[in-house]
Amino acid sequence: MPVNRLLFTVMISLLPGIIIAQRNWKLEREQNGIKVFSADVKGAVYKATKVECTLVGNYAKLIAILSDVPKFSKWIYNSKNNRLLQKQSAHDFIYYTETSLPWPLSNRETVIHVRMNTDSLPKFMTISGTAEPGHVVKNADLVRVYQYKANWKLTMPSANTIHIHYELVLDPGGSIPGWVANMFTDKGPFETFNNLAKKLKE
Repeated sequence: MPVNRLLFTVMISLLPGIIIAQRNWKLEREQNGIKVFSADVKGAVYKATKVECTLVGNYAKLIAILSDVPKFSKWIYNSKNNRLLQKQSAHDFIYYTETSLPWPLSNRETVIHVRMNTDSLPKFMTISGTAEPGHVVKNADLVRVYQYKANWKLTMPSANTIHIHYELVLDPGGSIPGWVANMFTDKGPFETFNNLAKKLKE
């Protein structure tokens, strides 16, 4: 059954915005210590995603991974083309990302502004980001994602573990078949954070 403008967690290109709405989360997958949830978004047909996990690592290594934009395709699910557009600092930058969708669907592109708040290190850290208009001329062969908000809330239970609470709400635009939406409801978020766990150990 076709589902328009649904959850598109393939875009888990990870990076951020602030999500404050209270949601009725449904557990979609729990594997390797990673929990993936989905929830309805009021007034929308697409869904929100939440990931909770505790990974081996530290803030410095995580920041390094999340700042290395060209290498996103090595660990972010279905990420194809990523490039840094503007850099204010290691903790504040804008990047372009393209996400692959199965044929015959068009790939999605997004420009995302990332902000990392490290003022309260080492006990608490937040990462936020939103879709940015402009910066790159729209590719006629791709669907541009204009609505994207994500939020990371991070703590370190110990000197070498990071607890992650991640939420993402976006409108992927266009029409997405139900089978594609269902695949990304749990597979995309799980694969991304499972890969992140491996990179943190490298």
